[in-house]
Amino acid sequence: MDPFTLIATGAAAAGAIVAAPAVLAAAGFTAGGIAAGSLASSLMSAAAVANGGGVAAGGVVATLQAAGAAGIPLAGQAIVGTLGAALGAAASMVSNCTV
Repeated sequence: MDPFTLIATGAAAAGAIVAAPAVLAAAGFTAGGIAAGSLASSLMSAAAVANGGGVAAGGVVATLQAAGAAGIPLAGQAIVGTLGAALGAAASMVSNCTV
């Protein structure tokens, strides 16, 4: 792997970890609960309709809300960083930034 791809991979991983809490908050998953009129509230509504009126514990909406309220646990940060690294490596390879 060339140096530019390594740099892009590391930068994208770090950027994804740093940006994830802000992205959750912008989507409406906040420490005070799901924000009214947000993407999060739309997802919660859809999940409730699909589950007969309630949001399933351990489901996507519940997990994102827990992360928005309490922060992303280390395992979650590892997943987010891995996804960011994969996107950074792919973007670098697609752009042909080689030495």
